Amino acid sequence: MIQQTLKQELQTELRRILHYWMRFLPDEQHGGFYGKVDNQNNVEVQAPKGAVLNARILWAFSAAYNLTRDPSLLEMAHRAEKWFSAHLLDTEHGGVFWTVDHEGRPLETKKQTYAIAFAIYAYSEYFRATKQQAVLTVAIRLYNHLQRFSYDPQYGGYLEAFTRDWKPLSDQRLSEKDANEKKTTNTHLHVLEAYANLYTVWPESTLRKNIQDILRLFLDRIIDRKSGHLHLFFNEQWKVKGQLVSYGHDIEASWLLLEAAHTIDDPELVTAFKALALKMTLATEEGLARDGGLWYEYEPSTQHTVTEKHWWPQAEAIVGFVNAWQLQPSGRFLQRAYDCWKFTEKHLLDKTNGEWYWGIREDGAVMEEDKAGLWKCPYHNARACMEIMKRL
Repeated sequence: MIQQTLKQELQTELRRILHYWMRFLPDEQHGGFYGKVDNQNNVEVQAPKGAVLNARILWAFSAAYNLTRDPSLLEMAHRAEKWFSAHLLDTEHGGVFWTVDHEGRPLETKKQTYAIAFAIYAYSEYFRATKQQAVLTVAIRLYNHLQRFSYDPQYGGYLEAFTRDWKPLSDQRLSEKDANEKKTTNTHLHVLEAYANLYTVWPESTLRKNIQDILRLFLDRIIDRKSGHLHLFFNEQWKVKGQLVSYGHDIEASWLLLEAAHTIDDPELVTAFKALALKMTLATEEGLARDGGLWYEYEPSTQHTVTEKHWWPQAEAIVGFVNAWQLQPSGRFLQRAYDCWKFTEKHLLDKTNGEWYWGIREDGAVMEEDKAGLWKCPYHNARACMEIMKRL
């Protein structure tokens, strides 16, 4: 049975991923975890340490502990939380710093909504592991900061970025490849994910309404109902900017949106996102290569496909196709998930040095990008393993 093979192999893979991070990433000299490691496991000791990386480490070890009850994983979560709280929380202005230096001194102090969302996600998961009230207090305080400073009461949704003291910022971009727009799908998806995780430990009525509001934005503004793809960038008034298609975000959203609707137990939204999950999964299939891997993105205006296959869209595709199979068991979706995992296992797993490569190029060459870094974290791949363990 494909289900059993997939579950067993991803259970093994979860242990492999976490073992890598436990072995190579702890910074014994300066605390926390190193900020950058390359494909050959060479550590850049003085690399900046990012909020997104460290929040995702905290989430991954907390979630893995919550699933397996392995005490060594909780020890890693303790380590991550201790360092994050000491160095990445901005105790003066609220929110989190984007980056600190290798010793923990503030470096890039802008407030990026995306990073704060991941901190909420992480602290909610860590609270589930520890039941320490002070941890939940941090998550709720960060949520209140987003509602106070980032939420747009006029047009709805959340603005991207601010200065350290929450003033407007001219450069809103999350990364250099992003469009400089005030609202993005990527940030809204992860605010939703964070709020839904917080709701599981703090089921507060206002938070529930915030989650409903974001889900309705996806229904009304973000998902192209005709194509099943996501619009990615918007101005403040939700005018769509650009036509770029991100296959990884399409398939990631297909299951995360439905999961959030289930979390708040809203029957109307559950029904809507069940239908959309299938439509978005079908749209994602446009980006599947013959080898089972998922291409990166497509630009309709030039009809250009970026045929690199990065690590995180493969992880999301495995979960997204299993989710679609659970909604429609008679279809081909389980096979799609299995094929994508087999592609990943063959081309992206570093069997010598551990973890997953960033990706491969069109010609099959391994990309010389971070093995661990500001964006390369044990989040997409560890989460995919855990989702499959839970779902199958």
